[in-house]
Amino acid sequence: MKKNDPSFFRLILCLLQGMLIGVGAVLPGISGGVLCVAFGIYKPIMELLSDPIRKLKTHVPKVLPYLVGGCLGFLGIAKVLAFFLEAYPDPSVCLFAGLILGMLPSLFREAGEQGRPKGSWAALTVAFLLLLGLLLGMNMFSVVIQPNFGWYCFCGFCVALSIIAPGMSFSTLLMPLGLYTPFVDGLGRLDFSVLIPGGLGAVVTILALAKLVNWLFDRFYPYMFHGILGIVLAATLVIVPYGSFAASAASAAVNGVCMAAGVLAALALERVNAKIPKQ
Repeated sequence: MKKNDPSFFRLILCLLQGMLIGVGAVLPGISGGVLCVAFGIYKPIMELLSDPIRKLKTHVPKVLPYLVGGCLGFLGIAKVLAFFLEAYPDPSVCLFAGLILGMLPSLFREAGEQGRPKGSWAALTVAFLLLLGLLLGMNMFSVVIQPNFGWYCFCGFCVALSIIAPGMSFSTLLMPLGLYTPFVDGLGRLDFSVLIPGGLGAVVTILALAKLVNWLFDRFYPYMFHGILGIVLAATLVIVPYGSFAASAASAAVNGVCMAAGVLAALALERVNAKIPKQ
């Protein structure tokens, strides 16, 4: 393949877009599934995951560059995130909360692409209240989760869910549970005690749920997406470090700037995505 061959440039573009999907999958507030939709690759990926035997020959050549780029972006950014979460935990969380808040308008628009029946608002409310009650209850009773093989399998489940369910960022569930930082740190260090259970959880989730989730989104798109929106809202409210804002004027200013930067970055990413032609 020559460098001036159009197919060569198409391959490079696919790799770069795959890297962005991988980065989006690990960054809080940004869904890898949403970026798959933005780049026009979500449907072939779901078709491959839903029926891998029949679609192997026709779909693997199409999605392989994205998968390779996604792995590179996912693992590459994890090490950077682990450093900032350990060195600057509160500003980092505020930046991530800002990213989530900045993505909410686009998620809300996507949730309404097929209308907003009355039941969709009920799905949003129920999902919001259930997750908020669960997370607040865990905080109230000081439930501390110790990362282990089973919980890292759960992390892999969340990663897979963020790809097969557009709009769901795996950090949405992991950050309130205190699993995001150890999971990302393990990915950045290429720790096999994290990679193996995480990969196992992701593979099992894809094999078990890809076809079901695809069917649910086809049949009940407004209800599914509004439910995801409720989950995102509840998790965002819980992860904000309110105590850090009240600690001092300086910490409040730093956290406020980080949150505003996250919102602006998410809005900028949305504008870039809107300009990228879908395949």
